[in-house]
Amino acid sequence: MEPTLTDGQGLIAIRSTVIRRGQLRVVQHPERPNFWIVKRLGNRVDQHRWMLTADNADFGQDSRHFGPVDLSDSWRVVLKIPLRWM
Repeated sequence: MEPTLTDGQGLIAIRSTVIRRGQLRVVQHPERPNFWIVKRLGNRVDQHRWMLTADNADFGQDSRHFGPVDLSDSWRVVLKIPLRWM
């Protein structure tokens, strides 16, 4: 998620049913169980599924690679912890 997040940077996320385009969300990777990713919300596909976008399209994977993702078990990022505190 560079430049928004730096590798090794901490964050705090909460469960939230308020879902809006542009939010940073923590979701389980659809192709790798027990692997969590942080992505920005793109367009809504249906009631629970959204397209996820990477801030740096040349690096990393997003919904262009694995399709829309179910957000019913996702977390909204509410605080980015500065890297110097880690």
